[in-house]
Amino acid sequence: MKVRKIISVFACVLAFASILTLSSCKKKAAVVINGIADLDGKKIGVQSGTTGEMWVEENLQEAKMSSFKSGIDAALDLMNGSIDAVVLDELPAQEIVARNPKLTIVRDPYFAENKEEYAIAVKKGNTDLLNAINHTIATMKENGEYEALVAAFMPADGAIVIPESVVTDSQRVLKLGTNATFPPFEYVEGTIVGFDISMGEKIAATAKAKLEVVDMAFDSLIPALQSGAIDFIAAGMSVTEERKQNVDFSDSYFASEQVIIIRK
Repeated sequence: MKVRKIISVFACVLAFASILTLSSCKKKAAVVINGIADLDGKKIGVQSGTTGEMWVEENLQEAKMSSFKSGIDAALDLMNGSIDAVVLDELPAQEIVARNPKLTIVRDPYFAENKEEYAIAVKKGNTDLLNAINHTIATMKENGEYEALVAAFMPADGAIVIPESVVTDSQRVLKLGTNATFPPFEYVEGTIVGFDISMGEKIAATAKAKLEVVDMAFDSLIPALQSGAIDFIAAGMSVTEERKQNVDFSDSYFASEQVIIIRK
């Protein structure tokens, strides 16, 4: 009897082990994303307060959206499998993928045909500062400083060269609000640097002031501007009709598009 029981138990153990082996061998169905048509119903990561978040909310009714403080945070969840894709602006997405070889970018013709214009935001009615900003943007485009800034922060070979800071000894201070997780426009490299920061220094010099950079969450920028905690926003911010109800925008200084980051 004991022998039969041992054989019976052994057979049960083998059967259970085989079930576990079969279960572990079953692979999860691969998530295939070739464009925006494949996003609905998926788990999508976005940066809170961005146009990427707005687009997902408005266009992907069946998607499960997760909002993050930065695109980098969203990418981390993408790499560990918690989400299926990230919708983010093109240049920050390229920086993330360049540092994470397990990720890649998917482009969609819709995004390419509907580029977004970046502009600088000021408090409603702040005409003097808005005029100074527009004057600075126009002057930089005319004298070649704008092209030099593009070449410095968006070089073809990827070797960014951070320009020297523009320093003024004015007692007047202009506070630039930004979210320093958005390379190459604003990011931390010892101090906060980036395309927008360098342009902000030029704006401050034009206004005969010195620049103070205030880093905060992206979705806190407009409330901070409205409350007077900062004087202007330079944060790769796209012009939208909704935002125009709360701030005044400068002339556009850059055109970008949304892209999709996925696991390879």
